[in-house]
Amino acid sequence: MEARVAGVKNIAVIGAGMAGLACSQALQQAGFLVTVFEKSRGPSGRVSTRVGEGWQCDHGAQYFTVTEPAFEAQVQKWRKAGVVAEWEAHLYETDGAALQAKQSAKTRYVGVPKNTSPARHMAEALTVELEQTVDAITFADGQWRVRSKEHGVYPQVFDKVVLAIPAPQAKALLTAHPAFEALAGGVTMRGCWALMARYAQPLALPFDGLFVNEGPLSWLARDSSKPGRLSANSAVQEVWSIHANPIWSEANLERAPEAVAQDMLAAFVTLGGQQPDAYSIHRWRYADCAHYLQQAYAWDAAQQLGLCGDWLNGGKVQGAWMSGHALALAMIGACAAP
Repeated sequence: MEARVAGVKNIAVIGAGMAGLACSQALQQAGFLVTVFEKSRGPSGRVSTRVGEGWQCDHGAQYFTVTEPAFEAQVQKWRKAGVVAEWEAHLYETDGAALQAKQSAKTRYVGVPKNTSPARHMAEALTVELEQTVDAITFADGQWRVRSKEHGVYPQVFDKVVLAIPAPQAKALLTAHPAFEALAGGVTMRGCWALMARYAQPLALPFDGLFVNEGPLSWLARDSSKPGRLSANSAVQEVWSIHANPIWSEANLERAPEAVAQDMLAAFVTLGGQQPDAYSIHRWRYADCAHYLQQAYAWDAAQQLGLCGDWLNGGKVQGAWMSGHALALAMIGACAAP
């Protein structure tokens, strides 16, 4: 990964989620010039944290686990940097009626002091153009141009482009590339409603995380049980992250957020929760896939165009990171080949 690439190339990476950042990091370390475009105000994608006055809540990906050696090496670097720690949570599961402890030997990691921390750590060394909603990429005479809704055509031309965004967003940019457009169009991504409930006093529940197998909800987490969260002098003493299941979320995706929140809170109460002192709600339009593709990435050597993301690699934080990392290695290898 430290070898320099002969004939430095400019690369545009669209998307500063886990896949895009992993790809960008590896490419930059190999000597490429990388510019990352992100439509949001900060990097991290769906590994996201909402921050309010005196509180915060991981309302996207809740934690991650590790099985791949390459990702394990990255996680250990994050731990050394102090941006990741183990979440030693009391986990339960329920069928909607009985509660039982969940038996699991997995180590669950979270970002510290919030889940966005690893992404922001990676982004520190990268050139990231924020609040740039890319709405067109064009290829002519062996070079790429990138256009954003906010700022028009970017002045820099690029030798290669990587799309590290959800499949429907990638599909919209791939009208001139039928094969990749079909690949992205063949993936159905689902939405998820995420509720962030705040309390002045801790709830007397036996679990920090609950897998819910029946009803509108799929997951509850005492977010404030994660390491490095709420301070002792905050008026908010407990925060819960509540996720609706994908089928219910899809069926209710276009409803008014307030109505959705009331239904989710009612379901939380039936599981032992309480009405909160305050709450926020967020709709993830592209949260997961009904069926993930199992290829790690896609790469077109003729047009120097790549695709990566969790939708290409089985889902989850590890899947996204591995997808971006694998694409970068393929691009580096192609440049090093005689």
